[in-house]
Amino acid sequence: MGQIVPDAVERYLSALNHLADPVLKQIAEDGALEDLPLVDAEVGALLRVLAVSIGAVRILEIGTAIGYSGIWLAGALPRGGLLLTIEMNADRAAVARENFSRAGVADRANVMVGDASRLLAKVAGPFDLIFQDGDKKMYVPLLDRLVELLRPGGLLVTDNVLWDGEVVPGFVHGKTRDAADTAAIADYNERLNAHPQLMTAIVPLRDGVAISVRKPAL
Repeated sequence: MGQIVPDAVERYLSALNHLADPVLKQIAEDGALEDLPLVDAEVGALLRVLAVSIGAVRILEIGTAIGYSGIWLAGALPRGGLLLTIEMNADRAAVARENFSRAGVADRANVMVGDASRLLAKVAGPFDLIFQDGDKKMYVPLLDRLVELLRPGGLLVTDNVLWDGEVVPGFVHGKTRDAADTAAIADYNERLNAHPQLMTAIVPLRDGVAISVRKPAL
C-alpha cells in the first residue's frame, strides 16, 4: 500500500485523469523502463491546472529529466510563452528536447544543461510559476533565489516534500530513502512554511506536493 495515498485511491484518481495524451503516456512508460524519477500523471495534471489558473506565461523548472513534467507545464502556456527548464545530465536533456518536439511544445521549451545553482545566477525573472524537482539536497540552498525569481502572486511548486512518508519521524519502518535527502527535505519543509515571503500548503498527492504563493509586496 502507498505510504501517502492508498493504492486504491491512487488507481481511482488515475482513472479520472483524462488530460494525459498518447505522447505523455509513452514518455512515462519510457521513464519507467529506465527507472527515472518522473512525476506521476496526477501531479502532471495538477501542474497544468495550476499554470492555467494563474495565466502563466513564463515558467521555470528545476530538474528536466526527459521532459515529462515539462510537457505538462508547457502545454499550459499560450503562444509566445516560455518554459525554461534546467537539467544536469546532458544525455537526458537531449532526450527531453526530442520529447518536447514529439509533444509539439518545442517552440515554448528551452532546456539549459548544467548545475542549477550556477545557472540560476544568470537567469532573469520574473516567472509566474517555478517547479522545483531537482536535487533534494539543493532544495534549501536554492530556495531564496527561486523566491527572488518569482513574481508576487506567482507559485513555487515543489515535488517530493513527503518523501514516501519518511520525513515524518517514526512513521516509516524499514526506510529505503537516502537519509541525507530525507533530512534535507524535512529542513526545506520547515523553511518553506516559515518563509516570510511565501504562503504554503502541502497536498498529500503521490509523494507530496508543496504549493507556495509569493505574497504581494506591501
